[in-house]
Amino acid sequence: MKQDMIVILDLGSTENTVIAREIRDLGVYSEIHPHDITVDELKALNNVKGIILNGGENRVVDGVAVDVNPAIYECGYPVIAIDHPTAKCDTNLDKLPDIEFLKSFLFDTCKAEANWNMKNFIEDQVELIRKQVGDKKVLLALSGGVDSSVVAALLLKAIGDQLVCVHVNHGLMRKNESENVVEVFRNQLNANLIYVDATDRFLDKLAGVADPEQKRKIIGAEFIRVFEEEARKLEGIDFLGQGTIYPDIIESGTKTAKVVKSHHNVGGLPEDLQFALVEPLLQLFKDEVRACGVELGLPAEMVYRQPFPGPGLGVRCLGAITRDRLEALRESDAILREEFAKAGLDKKVWQYFTVVPDFKAVGVRNHERSMGYMVVIRAVNTIDAMTASIERLDYDFLEKVVARITEEVTSVSRVCYELTPKPVATIEFE
Repeated sequence: MKQDMIVILDLGSTENTVIAREIRDLGVYSEIHPHDITVDELKALNNVKGIILNGGENRVVDGVAVDVNPAIYECGYPVIAIDHPTAKCDTNLDKLPDIEFLKSFLFDTCKAEANWNMKNFIEDQVELIRKQVGDKKVLLALSGGVDSSVVAALLLKAIGDQLVCVHVNHGLMRKNESENVVEVFRNQLNANLIYVDATDRFLDKLAGVADPEQKRKIIGAEFIRVFEEEARKLEGIDFLGQGTIYPDIIESGTKTAKVVKSHHNVGGLPEDLQFALVEPLLQLFKDEVRACGVELGLPAEMVYRQPFPGPGLGVRCLGAITRDRLEALRESDAILREEFAKAGLDKKVWQYFTVVPDFKAVGVRNHERSMGYMVVIRAVNTIDAMTASIERLDYDFLEKVVARITEEVTSVSRVCYELTPKPVATIEFE
């Protein structure tokens, strides 16, 4: 690793990512690790220059306040503690450090260098990928979203044709998305791409399943099964590439934090997984993933593509998924995206989509009483997906979208606009 590193040990704080991002913004790489990291695990990390013990409201677990291994204090690294004072630390703070204090700790106390940048990150990851993979092959789920596209570019740089990309159409994609993925990656970028249409397989597995966590885990597990089947048709596949990024890990829960939601690439993997994982973006926030994509030379329209969850429309077709409701969701989402593009909002708003709940509302169609689905519009802005604000859409624009959806998607009787930021809501509904 070329970058110096500051290690943040999680003692129950909800502000770990705030500190990590501030340190990275100062040009020093930072990683968050669990409080019970061993001395050997700590020493195995590269270029550690200092440690921050970050306590907080979740420090007490099952009635006991968690703490680090006492031997950590004897490792020779500068240590500061935030929130739970300890006599063994160089400095104790009762609140988050300000920028000037952080600068002093990083550069004066720890003697760290400001060498955290995407060029160095990519060089390090290429080296680590080659060391991990050797002459074996990596199977990658290529959805065409930002995370999987950046992983694909990074793996291609590191191992070239040892990468085998698989695009699975699980029937939960946005309108024409699978067709576009094949066109871009197979026909334009010449990737070794396998296309699998597993629509019926996924929807049959999800039939009658209403619980959001269960849906995510079914989709994640079924994804892996598809990859295993494809891998058996190939030779030398030992690794599974994934676009897991840091917010995925945070929201899926840690030893001192509750689960916000499990991600298909974090909590849904089967215990008998036949591949070792390659996750080169594991420590990056969303904006850093985009910066990595730019450094790798990916086209802007790919790097800044609207985020799309791994479970796809499965977490936007609320409750048990039905094909007719899924179709209403797909068509309404396509209309919303078309109108955002026409209005230039696609370049202003980070994420925008429609949701269809599992109930109908009375309406009037063709001068008769009609029961139809409700479409909910959500549009948010964020930097790293950890918090999000609502985009205040113009009412004339909204009325145009409503008119198109209710006219073109005849199974819909109502359209609503959702206004809750994150927190208290999450970006997705499930």
